[in-house]
Amino acid sequence: MQKILLALAFVILGGCASVPRPSSTAAPVGPPPYETWARVLTKFVDDEGRINFAAAAKDRDDLNSFVAYVYDNGPNNQPQLFPTSAHALAFHINAYNALAMHNVLESGIPESLSGFKKVSFFYLRKVQVGGEPISLYDYENKVIRSFNEPRIHVAVNCMSIGCPRLPREPFLPEKLDAQLDREAKRFFNETRHVAVDDPAKLLWLSEILSFYTGDFLAHAPSLAAYVNRYRDAKVPESHAIKFIPYDWTINRQP
Repeated sequence: MQKILLALAFVILGGCASVPRPSSTAAPVGPPPYETWARVLTKFVDDEGRINFAAAAKDRDDLNSFVAYVYDNGPNNQPQLFPTSAHALAFHINAYNALAMHNVLESGIPESLSGFKKVSFFYLRKVQVGGEPISLYDYENKVIRSFNEPRIHVAVNCMSIGCPRLPREPFLPEKLDAQLDREAKRFFNETRHVAVDDPAKLLWLSEILSFYTGDFLAHAPSLAAYVNRYRDAKVPESHAIKFIPYDWTINRQP
């Protein structure tokens, strides 16, 4: 018990600090530099969505530049740069993913985000968006989920294996709907996220659909019905549902 309490105290005391801003120079005000984030994705993410964190840790200029922009700019303090909902949502998805990647590097590239590390990583450590400190948990749940778009859950990425695949390109406002559809089709057609056990009459779904059941049911009569919007081979909607345990292991390249 004493070890548990000491570990918890360490997480709380160490986790309350903000994730350092990656540059002392203020980011210029202007449209989001998605070309900078695109270079990060093409250099360090493979076709399976796995990240080469070791290489990214040695070549951080582009990631630091994009994260510095996110720290200083956002729809909250520069609304003129985000004239539509698609502009704002694309920014938030890219920003979350970049902040999560940056946070993994700042955390020393842990093996997993489970246990006490999850509390520190998502709840206690503060990043910054548009000049306002915020945890990754609050950023996803209070900001990004407010768009009432369940497809965010196949796009927002915490850098763990249980997450959807991280695409090798930024989400862009002019292509956002098509990109979200593409990622939904990819996600719901992968057996690691959706599997059918016909003899047992079971439908196995990623635990993401358990975490955010209400978001999906706001747009479909059942979880299976939502999945079938994007499946090539439709799943039986009468099967009982069980959830595939979420894998919090960091999604690094082998």
